[in-house]
Amino acid sequence: MASEFGTLLRRLRRQAGMTQEQLSERSTVGVRTIRRLETGDPTDPRLGTVKLLAEALDISPAERRKLLSEAGEEEPEEPAPEPRPRDALTDAADELARVVGGRWQREEEQRRIHDPFPLPVRWQPVSALLTDHDDNIGRAPAGAAAVPLNLTGSLDDIDGTYRRIPSRRLVVLGRAGSGKTVLTLRFVLDYLRTRVAGEPVPVIFSLGSWDPTAGTLRDWLTAQLLRDYPGLTKSAPGHPSLAAALVEAGHILPVLDGFDELAAGLHGPALEALNATTLPLLLTSRPGEYTGAIAATDVLTGAAGIELIDLTPDDLANYLPRTTRRNAEGGTVWDPVLAELRDGRAADLAAVLTTPLMVVLARTVYSDTPGQDPAVLLDTTRFPDRESLEDHLLGSFVPTVYRQQPGAAQPRQGWEADRAQRWLGYLARHLDKLETRDLAWWQLGTALSRSSRILIVVLVASITTAVFDWLFFLPFDVINFGAGLGLRAGLIDGLLVGPVVGLGFGLVYGLMVVVGGTVFEPSRMRVRLFGRGDRGGGLARRFVVRMGAGILGGFVVGLGYGPVTMLARLLMFGFPEELGWVVEAAGINMITTGLIFGLAAGPVFGLATVLEAPLDLNAVTSPAGLVAANRTTVLRQVLLLVPLLIVAIMVMGWVVVGLLQGVLGELVWTLSGGLLTGAVGGLGAGFAYAFAFTAWGQWVILARVWLPLTGKLPWAMLAFLEDAYQRGVLRQAGAVYQFRHARLQDHLSRTHPA
Repeated sequence: MASEFGTLLRRLRRQAGMTQEQLSERSTVGVRTIRRLETGDPTDPRLGTVKLLAEALDISPAERRKLLSEAGEEEPEEPAPEPRPRDALTDAADELARVVGGRWQREEEQRRIHDPFPLPVRWQPVSALLTDHDDNIGRAPAGAAAVPLNLTGSLDDIDGTYRRIPSRRLVVLGRAGSGKTVLTLRFVLDYLRTRVAGEPVPVIFSLGSWDPTAGTLRDWLTAQLLRDYPGLTKSAPGHPSLAAALVEAGHILPVLDGFDELAAGLHGPALEALNATTLPLLLTSRPGEYTGAIAATDVLTGAAGIELIDLTPDDLANYLPRTTRRNAEGGTVWDPVLAELRDGRAADLAAVLTTPLMVVLARTVYSDTPGQDPAVLLDTTRFPDRESLEDHLLGSFVPTVYRQQPGAAQPRQGWEADRAQRWLGYLARHLDKLETRDLAWWQLGTALSRSSRILIVVLVASITTAVFDWLFFLPFDVINFGAGLGLRAGLIDGLLVGPVVGLGFGLVYGLMVVVGGTVFEPSRMRVRLFGRGDRGGGLARRFVVRMGAGILGGFVVGLGYGPVTMLARLLMFGFPEELGWVVEAAGINMITTGLIFGLAAGPVFGLATVLEAPLDLNAVTSPAGLVAANRTTVLRQVLLLVPLLIVAIMVMGWVVVGLLQGVLGELVWTLSGGLLTGAVGGLGAGFAYAFAFTAWGQWVILARVWLPLTGKLPWAMLAFLEDAYQRGVLRQAGAVYQFRHARLQDHLSRTHPA
């Protein structure tokens, strides 16, 4: 038992980065005693001695109990603390913790981090010039000095390292591909495993889309939570949403990944914004961008700092041979490469393979692909420098994962490697234009110019309305006027009405996109006809906005609809000699149908808002899930809007005609005419609204039809993205995809024109 105690004590001391003399000084236990305990000399460590050593080592409760147990002692358990009172926010935080843990556990498995074992990610403290004072990090009171922290460690200790920091603020620096993103993932999972009720929930936020000059950090965090976890749209007392309440109450621990990916000129303002809050956080960055921000502003208040260190040749020797099969001699294809690295004869390759990113790329290209020999990496003629080696690995990754292996099962979709690379390159360039790393399916249409999008909306709305006009008015005209004349009348009516309605929708769409800068984001709501539950925060505001948009859109469409229907009849049956009457009648029709359509659409779209309820927190766990949820919501909205619009147009027609009867002359609104107008208006407006003013509709007409039609993207777009995720080209980050690494995105974007 003594020997086991000594081994454990020695491991814990080394883990803390102390010598025996340092442990003696901090614990007041003699150096000889510590030496005897570690070497296993016969001795009987007293409980008080073991406690002093445990406190000096600053170990976790579990390690403390293990140390006492190996010494043959049991520490009496402290009485359980009184349970904290439960409230809605605490329950919501616990539920969010379960969702976050499940999501990132699946993501870790998808990234094959444990196959065959995680690559070593180790760190050391950063220069004192990049961190705050030790006393500020240690939260020491005035006049007192904080104990310096031991900040060396490896990937399996990131949670413990963070929890040893009293300020709960940690900066992680590392060059591209050094493992920062994997570290954040491991931190979240480990923190959640040791989290107790009431502690904040670690949530990863990709900083690349943050503009610190456009709003506060808390507002941005809230918006990101609402995007990735739509269930947090539910209202909370004193806050517009549950997400805002969780952020304000300190239930969220921001894990801010990619400080270096902020747009140029925003690093300084971002650091100032972070210093304006007292939020605990973990921040990752490349050293250069973070150092530059500090030089322009100040260090991150209260933050400790660590820097990821390079992989060693021993790490490669332990890892790479285990990623491929043994050959007949008992070795692997990596043996010649590793021998060159050990002998120092491949300096450029050794420098390349110091980051986990490049090692994983090399493993994918050579270990996971039968018949590929990594010895080609030693060819200095083909690869004269480090940059050429890195470009080779980055450029080989996509063709490798899309290459069909002999004898392997056929993939779900048979995309050719060159076409897949071209589509991925287009997506990478699209993200570059948006200056983001987030591949959001609802933003794919923004790759088109605004004028192109407006024209497509006009075209779709025109065709949709014309089809429904022909469906209802054509049979009616044939019955009333005979086959020949009725067919011509119906066709002319549809050809005129369709473009007028399309232009009306295009006008409203253009005002929203060009003037208002609107980006149609996924709905965080579902349509619920029954049940009283939570309708989400900001219901009154959403109702007013939707009703106003409905009135405006309906009025604009009605202004054109009335005169055009009259024009269609005049084209068929001829114009009267007195054209003044035509102009007067057209004006009356404009006012009448404008009021009918506007007053009918406004209340209907407002009512649709009242019938919405937030999605469940567990309902959406991936981008594909968000697409499916939005498709269901939009289709239910159409099923709800169409009959309501039909009835509203019929009823509002009687009301408006009755009020204006005599004021504008003799007006007519028949039952059959009202029914036909309501049917065409309701169906046309319902479907045009779905395609023009919802994220799912824009996804369908732009990303699923127009871009594939022009060869920019595949027809099965969602399947392609999901397949790229399964192959490891993309990763999931909440509701969006991202490329596996920023360097892969940059490489694909740069090489896309070729």
